[in-house]
Amino acid sequence: MSPVAALISVRLQAATGDVVPLLGRFSCDRADPYAVRARFVTRYAGLPSWCFDRQMPAEGLHRPVGEGDVAFRPQWTPDGEAVRVELRDSPGGQGAILLLDARAMARFLDETYAVAAPGAETSDADAFLDELLAR
Repeated sequence: MSPVAALISVRLQAATGDVVPLLGRFSCDRADPYAVRARFVTRYAGLPSWCFDRQMPAEGLHRPVGEGDVAFRPQWTPDGEAVRVELRDSPGGQGAILLLDARAMARFLDETYAVAAPGAETSDADAFLDELLAR
């Protein structure tokens, strides 16, 4: 099955207070339903990709979640509800603040749950251990 994917408008809040529009491509694959991958692009360049636990953005729609290099939380903006994503290069280090449209993120997550419902994700622990021990 192909991955579930969505393009979501993102606003990068610069330290200067300026806002830079980005586009985020979020995807989730049935082969790895715990993970949400995000690739952010500007008009001119691609930015580093990130991978999150699917539960983080889901909880981040309603309450603060995350520590270290990634955190999500709901935030109200003049454009409506958003999910604030803080990405840091190291705990306490510099990073980026992104604002995602909360409704678009919720729709994307709903699509991922249609592929693999929360709690219905499967993993083959025996195969994982066999692979790990073979190394």
